[in-house]
Amino acid sequence: QVQLVESGGGLVQAGGSLRLSCAASGRTFSTYIMAWFRQAPGKEREFAAAIIWNSSSTTYADSVKGRFTISRDNAKTTVYLQMNSLKPEDTAVYYCAASRLWTRLPRDYTYWGQGTQVTVSS
Repeated sequence: QVQLVESGGGLVQAGGSLRLSCAASGRTFSTYIMAWFRQAPGKEREFAAAIIWNSSSTTYADSVKGRFTISRDNAKTTVYLQMNSLKPEDTAVYYCAASRLWTRLPRDYTYWGQGTQVTVSS
């Protein structure tokens, strides 16, 4: 069992930066693939970024590549999402999630946080 709690969301102007954190409970955190998803009002939840258990590999959606960076600290059982050059279209609720699979599909992620709101004003 893994419990996930996101933090760090807020209101930022276009071009600004935010750093999201996701604190995980459970001693098996380091064995999970961790990802960030986002969901804008009226839209489906979409993949943003994922990182493998030992940080040796990451993957990003085209829409965030070059602007967002995912990282993790297994000693602190925390995963991060550094978001730079934010755009109004990045406005969404951001969720972290854990999976045993290297996948971008929400249905393959077993554990989810409650989400944190990110709003980017123009």
